[in-house]
Amino acid sequence: MAVVSWKEILLLTGLVVGCYWNSLSCGFVFDDVSAILDNKDLRPSTPVRNLFLNDFWGTPMAEERSHKSYRPLTVLTFRLNYLFSELSAASYHLLNVVLHAVVCVLFLRVCRSFLDKTSSLVAALLFAVHPIHTEAVTGVVGRAELLSSIFLLAAFLAYTKSTGADQSIVWAPIALTVVLVAAATLCKEQGITVVGICCVHEVFVAQGFTLPMLLDTLRQVLQGKDGFPYAVLQTLLKLIVLVISTLLLVIIRVQVIQSQLPVFTRFDNPAAVSPTPARQLTFNYLLPVNAWLLLNPSELCCDWTMGTIPLVESLLDLRNLATLVFYTFLGLLAYHSLRYRHSSAKTVIMALSLIVLPFIPASNLFFPVGFVVAERVLYVPSMGFCVLVAHGFKIVSHKGHLKKISWLMIGVLITTHAVKTFNRNWDWESEYTLFTSALKVNKNNAKLWNNVGHALENQSNYAKALQYFLQATRVQPDDIGAHMNVGRTYKNLNKSKEAEDAYLVAKSLMPQVIPGKKYATRVAPNHLNVYINLANLIRANDSRLEEADQLYRQAISMRPDFKQAYISRGELLLKMNKLTEARDAYLRALELDRTNADLWYNLAIVNIEMKDPSEALKNFNHALELNPRHKLALFNSALLMQESGEPKFWPEANRRFLTYVEEEPDDANGYFNLGMLAMDANENAAAERWMRKAIGLQAGFRSALFNLALLYSQSKREMDALPVLDELLRHHPEHIKGLILKGDILMNHKKDTRGAKVCFERILRMDPTNVQGKHNLCVVYFEERDLPRAERCLEETLALAPNEEYVRRHLSIVRSKMAAMSAAGQPLTSTEGAATSAKEEKPQRAKESADKGEEEGRGADAVGDENNVRKSSAESLRDVGVDQSESVDSSTPDKRTKGKSTKEIKDIEEKRAAALKRLEEIERILSAD
Repeated sequence: MAVVSWKEILLLTGLVVGCYWNSLSCGFVFDDVSAILDNKDLRPSTPVRNLFLNDFWGTPMAEERSHKSYRPLTVLTFRLNYLFSELSAASYHLLNVVLHAVVCVLFLRVCRSFLDKTSSLVAALLFAVHPIHTEAVTGVVGRAELLSSIFLLAAFLAYTKSTGADQSIVWAPIALTVVLVAAATLCKEQGITVVGICCVHEVFVAQGFTLPMLLDTLRQVLQGKDGFPYAVLQTLLKLIVLVISTLLLVIIRVQVIQSQLPVFTRFDNPAAVSPTPARQLTFNYLLPVNAWLLLNPSELCCDWTMGTIPLVESLLDLRNLATLVFYTFLGLLAYHSLRYRHSSAKTVIMALSLIVLPFIPASNLFFPVGFVVAERVLYVPSMGFCVLVAHGFKIVSHKGHLKKISWLMIGVLITTHAVKTFNRNWDWESEYTLFTSALKVNKNNAKLWNNVGHALENQSNYAKALQYFLQATRVQPDDIGAHMNVGRTYKNLNKSKEAEDAYLVAKSLMPQVIPGKKYATRVAPNHLNVYINLANLIRANDSRLEEADQLYRQAISMRPDFKQAYISRGELLLKMNKLTEARDAYLRALELDRTNADLWYNLAIVNIEMKDPSEALKNFNHALELNPRHKLALFNSALLMQESGEPKFWPEANRRFLTYVEEEPDDANGYFNLGMLAMDANENAAAERWMRKAIGLQAGFRSALFNLALLYSQSKREMDALPVLDELLRHHPEHIKGLILKGDILMNHKKDTRGAKVCFERILRMDPTNVQGKHNLCVVYFEERDLPRAERCLEETLALAPNEEYVRRHLSIVRSKMAAMSAAGQPLTSTEGAATSAKEEKPQRAKESADKGEEEGRGADAVGDENNVRKSSAESLRDVGVDQSESVDSSTPDKRTKGKSTKEIKDIEEKRAAALKRLEEIERILSAD
C-alpha cells in the first residue's frame, strides 16, 4: 500500500483550509443551538458521566422526548471546546475544519489500497472540496460525521493489516479494528457499518473471490464433493469474529436506547406514516434524490422535511422512472464488480460498499428516521462516489486522445466544487442567511418559513417574523408548531386575543385521545406545550386562573411524565396561594427529574412562602449542588442566610453573593447586598465600596444611595452623606426618609434651619399626615424661637396622632415657655435663643422597620420596587415554537412575603430604645431657657 507523502498532506490540508476558512466567521445555527448552546452536558458543572447517560442533545436516554442518538465521544469534544473557549463559535468551526482535513488524508490512504497513486489523489481532492460536505463541516453538529469517519477509516486501515505475509491471521489488527469500530459507533451510529466494508474488502479484494466462485464453492460443499478451502476457512473465521463483535455492539446500543425508537411525527418524515404503496415508493425514490445531490450539488438545502419532497403515491408517478434508472445503474455496477476479478471490479465493489453500507441506517428502508433527506449523512457515502469518479477519470485518461480533456474536466470539476463550497459556507453564517437560502431552493417546507421567523424573532423583529409564521400555516395548515409560533408572536406584539385564537387552533389540531392507545406515540412531545403556552397566556387574567389550571391538568393527563406541565402548574398554584398543591406539583416533577436544579430552586421558593426558611435553604443547597453557578439559587439563598440574623451564616452568604456577582457582574443587587452584609458585620470600608459599586452600575439606586448616606451618618461623616442624599433626592424627590435624614444633618451639623425647614415642608406637601415630618418641623419653629407657630404646629401634630404622649408633653412644654416669656415681658417670636438640636426620630438603618420599607429592601431596585423580590425560575423561560425553540412561555416572577426574622425583631427593639432617648433629648431642648 503506497504511503501518503507530506506534499500530498499539505496539498489536501491547504485545499480544505482554502475552501472552509470563511466558516470560522459563522455562528451556531440550526441544530447547533440544541447541541451546543442549550446542552448542559458541555458545562464543566455537569458530571462527565452524564455524557454517557444522555443523548446527543443532552436529554436523558430514558426520556420519551429523547432522539436516542447516542454519541458521547462527539459531545466530549464539544465539552473540550467549551473548556478552552466556552461558546466562541470560531473554535468549534476550526476543529471541524481540522477534522475534515484529517478525514481527507485518511481517505487518500484508504484509496491507495485499491486505486493507483494519481486516481486516489483525484478522489481525495474531489472529496475535500465536494459542496455536499458543507453541512457536515460548517455545521458544528456535523462533527459526529467527521469523528465517526476518522474512526471508520482507521478501523478499515487496521483491518487491512490482519493478514500476514504467509496468509496467516494477525489478531492484533482485528482487535484494534473492533475497538475503533466501537469508537466510531460512539461518535455516530453509522460507524458500525465499517464492519460490512471490511467484510467486502476481505472477500472480494483481499481474497479475490467473485460471486460465481463463492456460489460454486458452496455448491460443491453442499454436494459433498469437497470441503471448504483453507483460505475460505480463514476468511470465515475473521468474518465471524467481526460479526460477533458487531452483534455485541448492536445489543449494547439497543440496551442504551432501552429498546425504544425515538418518537417522530408526520411532519418530520411524512412518508414514514403513509400507507402502502406510498411509503415504499417514496422511500425508494429518495435514493435517486440523494444520488442526484452527489452528482449535482447546485441546490443545497439545510432541511428537507415536511413538504419538501411530495409523496410518490402511485405507480404511475413519473418519478418512479428515476428510481428505476437508479436501481438499474446500481445493479449493473454490482454485476460488473461481483462477476470479475480484475482491479477495476475490485475498485467498483469497494466504491459501492462505501456508498451503500454507510447509507443504510439513514435510508428509511429498514426503519424510519427523523428526516427525509439530510446532506450531512452523505459524508461517508460521498467517499464511494468520489472513488467512482476517480476510477472513471483513470479509465478515460488512459485513452490517449481523451487524456487532456479528462484532466481539464477533472480540474474544472474540482475548481467549481471548491468555489461552490466556499460560497455555500456563507449561507451558514447565521440562521437568517441559512434559512432564507433554503427557501430559495424549496418554498413548500413550512419548517423553513418557521425558522426564518425564529431568526427574525431573535432580532425582536416580531412584525416581520409573524409574516413568515403565517406563511408557514398557509403552506402546512395542519402544522401545530406553526400555529404555536403565530400565537407566541402575537403575544410578543401584545395582541393577547389573537395569540389565544392561534393557540386554540393549534390545540384543535392535536390528535384526540384514543382509549387504550398511548398518546405520546402519536404526537411530538413538544407539541403538548400548546397547553402550557395557552395556560401561561390566560393566567395573566386573574379571573381565569382556574381555566389555566385545567389546561395544565389536561396536559398532565395526556402524559403523566410531562415534567414541564408540573413546573408551570406549580408556578400557577403559587400565584393562587395554593402552597401545598404547588409543593406537591414540584415534588412530582422531582420524581421525574431529580437532577434539575431549577426544580429544587422553585421548591425552595414555595418553602419560603410557607414560612419554612430552613427547608427552603436545604432546597436551595440542592440546586447549588447540581449547579454551583445557579444564579437565582445563589442570590436568594444568600439573601435568606443574610435575613436569618445568624452571624454564622454571614461568611457563606458573602461567598454566594461574590459568586453571584461573578456570574452577573452588571447586576447592582449583588453588590448592594454585599454592602448590607458588610454593614451587618460593621465593616464600613467594605460596605462603602460595595454600595459605590452598586450605584455606579445603577444610577439612582434608591436603596444603595440611602444606606450609603446612613452609613456615613453613623460613621460621623455627615458631610459626606449630604451629596449622597442630594443624588438620592434628585432621582427620588419623594424619598421621605432621605428628606428626614438630610434635615437632621442640616439641623445638627450645618446649623442650617432654613434648609432643614425646606426638607420637612417638602415631606408635608407629599404627605400632610406624616407625623414624624410634622413634629420635626415643629422643632424647627421652636429652634427659630417662633413659639406661637411651634404651638400651632404641635396642636396640629397632636390632632394627627392623639395617642402620642410625647407630642402632648412637648406641646405642654412650649405653652409653659410661652407663659413664662409673656410674664417676663419677652417677645414670643424672638430670634435669640440657645442653639438647639433637631434630633427627631431619624432612621437608624435602612432595615429599621419591621417590613424594612420598599426603598430599603435588599436588592429591590433592579427587580422592581418590591421588597426582596424573589427571582423565579422555570425549566425554560422561552415560548414554545417548533424546530428550534420549542420551550415554554415565561411567567410573572413570584414575590415572597416576608415575616419578621430574629434580627429584625432585635432591630425594632433597638429602634424603640433609641426613639425614647431622642424624645428625652427633644424635651431638654424644649425646656431650655
